[in-house]
Amino acid sequence: MQTPVIQTNNLNKTYGTGQKAFHALKDLNLTVNHGEIFGYLGPNGAGKTTTIRLLLDLIRPTSGSAQVLGHDINRESVEIRRQVGFLPGELNLWKGLTGHEVVNYVAGVRGQDVDGQKRYAQQLGERLTLDFSKKVREYSTGNKRKLGLVIAMMHKPKLLILDEPTTGLDPLLQQTFNQMMREVRDEGRTVFLSSHILAEVQAICERVGIVRDGQLKAIERVTDLTQAKFHWVTVQFRDAVNPALVGDINGVSDLSTVNGEHTLRFRLVGDHDAVIKAISGQYVVRMETREPTLEEIFLTFYGDNGKDV
Repeated sequence: MQTPVIQTNNLNKTYGTGQKAFHALKDLNLTVNHGEIFGYLGPNGAGKTTTIRLLLDLIRPTSGSAQVLGHDINRESVEIRRQVGFLPGELNLWKGLTGHEVVNYVAGVRGQDVDGQKRYAQQLGERLTLDFSKKVREYSTGNKRKLGLVIAMMHKPKLLILDEPTTGLDPLLQQTFNQMMREVRDEGRTVFLSSHILAEVQAICERVGIVRDGQLKAIERVTDLTQAKFHWVTVQFRDAVNPALVGDINGVSDLSTVNGEHTLRFRLVGDHDAVIKAISGQYVVRMETREPTLEEIFLTFYGDNGKDV
């Protein structure tokens, strides 16, 4: 059995002491396997970047431990960095250098097949429509992100750790990015992708971890999340109906009416049997059910005011 690419064991990060202590990460137990695209999902301040900084030994844990590619994150961090491609959420590059000069410098520092890195960087740049001849200070936010992706990917690392990777990319290039991540996965390499862009995670990730207030709330396969939790049901009637027809059924919530109470729309947890029996005396023109999007499921973990739903 292969060692997990990422394994954390009760990983904690706390700032301050006593009543003023801030728990940035609480007892994180997380496993990421070889050859998967794992989505790490949560809003700003949830603990995503703290997790990444701990994994790369940019900060030290208050307690707990973790291994990346079988190496201890603190004792063997140099070896981890050799095998990881990292794109930080806030990317600071040398503003006076051109894209070519940045690529050449980073390739030289890595010292691993320098010419091969440069050739692959050129291929990646062409796919991302990146002009390497411009200075970094002349790049837009999106172009800086593209350069960061090239730097992270050009040595073909075993693990990519990407923090909000598509910020500033237009929709067409987001599709290119998605295809590039699938290619990394198909080569047997691993992607750990931190994001708050739910459509991005749903498009390419096999599993997703949902983090809130420094705590991991759930780890699920994306397909399981979108199928198992609840459904949206829309029922169109020939005649207007009283919403109470289904409003008191166990599992029905978020009930609304459309078209002068000729159409009911609601969220349903569980089986449809009680709903079907309740509306059996009415003339039903159309009945539709829809699986929730990942965004809608995400909102079951984060209420409008940051409270659990």
